[in-house]
Amino acid sequence: MVLIKTQRDTLLAPLQSVSGIVERRHTLPILSNVLLEKQGDRLTLLATDIEIQITTTTTGAGGDGDGAVTVAARKLQEILRSLPDSTEVSLILEDKRLQVRGGKSRFSLQTLPADDFPRMVLNEGETRQFEISQKAFRHLLAKTQYSMAAQDVRYYLNGLLLMVDGKELRAVATDGHRLAFASVEIEADMVRQEMILPRKTVLELNRLLVDTDDVLHITLAPNQVRFAFGSVVLVSKLIDGKFPDYERVIPASLRNHMTVGRQTLMQAMQRAAILTNEKFRGVRVVLSENSLKLIAANAEQEEAQEEIEVQYTGDAIDVGFNVGYLLDVLNNVQSEEIQWSFNDANSSALVTVPGNDRFKYVVMPMRI
Repeated sequence: MVLIKTQRDTLLAPLQSVSGIVERRHTLPILSNVLLEKQGDRLTLLATDIEIQITTTTTGAGGDGDGAVTVAARKLQEILRSLPDSTEVSLILEDKRLQVRGGKSRFSLQTLPADDFPRMVLNEGETRQFEISQKAFRHLLAKTQYSMAAQDVRYYLNGLLLMVDGKELRAVATDGHRLAFASVEIEADMVRQEMILPRKTVLELNRLLVDTDDVLHITLAPNQVRFAFGSVVLVSKLIDGKFPDYERVIPASLRNHMTVGRQTLMQAMQRAAILTNEKFRGVRVVLSENSLKLIAANAEQEEAQEEIEVQYTGDAIDVGFNVGYLLDVLNNVQSEEIQWSFNDANSSALVTVPGNDRFKYVVMPMRI
């Protein structure tokens, strides 16, 4: 039976949308597969790793009748990618195998029953929904996600806190050494609710969302969240844990403030970083009136020194930071200037954007 007959790109684009979460090696073999479901000319593709599920729907799928099958997601994607752009592709299901035909190429892939494919169902009982543009939400993630921990034993740090409160949506991420906070206004008036998105969910959303004003529908359930945009629906479990009180981490009062061009500072730091110790990546920040020096050294006794003009009239300060943490924020904030605020060499520093109280970045100093 010719299950699907369509253009290569009609199948490849939605497959690439869902297959990002598919694990190559899984204890359950079916989780390495993608579910293809055809009804009329509508084709639905679904992938899951039990924690996250992505569904996307496309039209224009010809073929004989309706049906469903699961097949190795990565293999099918690599096959389609390797075929010429305008190839017409046929997926033929016979004897528990799926034949993929395009031009004079033939591939025969193993399948597993569609009925065995696990599905995540959103608990519709207690849900609340709000909307935001894809662009606004993507920018919110971009300003914070780099501060998530990667494999911390404090599992709740390996994710991103999303909080709705009234007409505000906040995002916070921390790995214990630095913390990024960003917020955006929403139209709905929401009862305060916190949720911790898993790291993988955040990275997938960042990959799939586009910088347009198209609507993103967010539905909150007790321990799940659903994001619906374009033809994609992403359902994710939430991390069950208590996120640190970020408001206590953000310094309330700082007495020394420096204003500097973001691009100038970033380029100086990139140059200084070349000679930092590979493991600790420490750079000394030496501040005096209207002058900022960056000094880096490594185990081979090599040294880099950069000096740039800044707007500063506060105390003389000599403090160390992980240069990677500073470059992360400079790379992800799209402003001409940044303000960098300090108390002294032993307390956290705060990076903000002049005239914008919707972004804050706290970074701990390090001994050099």
